[in-house]
Amino acid sequence: MKTKEELCRELYEKVDLPRIAEPGERREIMMRMRDGVRLRTQFAYPQGKGPFPAIVVRCCYPDQEEQLKIKAEYSNRFGFAFVVQWCRGVFGSEGIWEPNVNERNDGLDLMKALQKEKQIGEIGYWGDSYLALTGWAMADAVPDKVKTMYLGVYGCDRHTSAYKDGLFRQDILTGWAMNNAGRKVQADYLTSALYRPQVEVDMALWGGRLDWYRDWITHTDRSDPYWQRGFWGMLREIPGKVKIPVYIREGWYDHHLGSALVTWDLLNDEAKQHSVLEIGPWRHNYNVALTHQDTSSLEDNRISSPMEWFYRILVKKEMPEGEVREYMIGQDKWIVSPVTEKETMQEKCLFLAADGKLCGEKEEEPVSYDYIYDPNDPVMTHGAESLFQSRNEIGSLEQEAPGKRLDVVTFLSEPLEEDLEISGDITVRLFVSTNCEDTAFTAKLMEEFEDGTTVNIRGTITTLGYRNGADARLTYTPGTTEAVDLVMWRICWTLKKGSRLRLDVSSSDFPQYAVHSNYPGVWALQRSTRFAHQKIRCGAETPSCVILPVLAEGEEKQEENGEKTE
Repeated sequence: MKTKEELCRELYEKVDLPRIAEPGERREIMMRMRDGVRLRTQFAYPQGKGPFPAIVVRCCYPDQEEQLKIKAEYSNRFGFAFVVQWCRGVFGSEGIWEPNVNERNDGLDLMKALQKEKQIGEIGYWGDSYLALTGWAMADAVPDKVKTMYLGVYGCDRHTSAYKDGLFRQDILTGWAMNNAGRKVQADYLTSALYRPQVEVDMALWGGRLDWYRDWITHTDRSDPYWQRGFWGMLREIPGKVKIPVYIREGWYDHHLGSALVTWDLLNDEAKQHSVLEIGPWRHNYNVALTHQDTSSLEDNRISSPMEWFYRILVKKEMPEGEVREYMIGQDKWIVSPVTEKETMQEKCLFLAADGKLCGEKEEEPVSYDYIYDPNDPVMTHGAESLFQSRNEIGSLEQEAPGKRLDVVTFLSEPLEEDLEISGDITVRLFVSTNCEDTAFTAKLMEEFEDGTTVNIRGTITTLGYRNGADARLTYTPGTTEAVDLVMWRICWTLKKGSRLRLDVSSSDFPQYAVHSNYPGVWALQRSTRFAHQKIRCGAETPSCVILPVLAEGEEKQEENGEKTE
């Protein structure tokens, strides 16, 4: 297997841009920030006379040092200067490492200094994941030398990244907290994620308090001032103020996709007219996250795409037209739409029915399904879009046959008579009741091919406390029936003729989401659990169903090659 450095060099060798220089001067300074803290800042220039167009990165991960050296070397060959600044408290930079909160001021202080640097011409900012956060944090206030940003696998709506209807996305942020605690954490990850009360796990297993992690896990309401003010409130407002073109690159199975889609919707119209949203069949590291699908037309352009974007804007001085590029799973092709084009969609409903069927028509007679949910025996995540720590479970993976667990209820459609394109947010509407004051329900939608092989498409979770996207906790009276919409992240997926749709309904999906204790209140403060007696009602006055977003009749989309597709 290739190392990350070997892959990086290989991908740079495939970049189709003119090589006009050799690496030249290298220098390093301790750049002083407005509060006196000095940050390690490295400059790499091509040979020749400047000023040079520049690519700038701010990084918090020391293990990326060698990759950044390769990026600097090849950027110089293409005529770009390359600047790296290490976040405070990291890899030689002074100060204390505290995620997120210093990135805006530190980033703007760097850009102010580069604005005066005679060897630095127009600037493009580049970053993925946390390195994209360091760009977004200042994107609305950069000086005029900064002409564009290329930001991948990150979004500015932090609550969406952290929560789904009151349940914490543990596999992302509990895992990240353990890996970035500022000290070596020896504790087992799954043991940590199951610890009750979760708010005490840092002292019990991690060697000391992490106040910023405690903040994340105790502020569950979207309307909480913690998310609406301060750094997170400011970050969410930034896309609406951005004036420069931004390339937002995402993956269908990246844990930041939901937040990135919110970010795109919030992007200032002036910037959006010249920006790109691209969503490919990737996980967080841009590796393909699909099984049992043809991906032969895909190229690994994680390096060539940003380099070509910077060359186009910084060197050729072109202003691109805005567009949305989405990879259609099941057809191995890209669908491209101008930002001014609005989709005309319609809904196709499949109703949950007797005998575990998904039907095109609602049944007139009521039917119900019952199961018992035990928080101490959660359904383990296998194949999902909102994972990070559990890397082997990320993506669209082959699924087990139904019937393995009594707390998972399965519904199956008849074979499709023709291909069916899904494009948008899938919703599963359930009419449910329970004996508890709060509990959770999950939905997982899958495609079962003609040979019986089944792969997951999308999944999600909700709680009665935050049902139907409530921004603050709601009450529930045990035994009453409630309609709850489980809304999944956007997807472009073509179901094949002869395939069946399979839906699994349960009440846990761990560690993708925290395990619900079946008690009301903040999940991270719960010490005890209890059984929940769950009921799903179908038919008659309780038409539980799957709502698929499909193209309206006669609607066409444009493929990347310019052709139309029905």
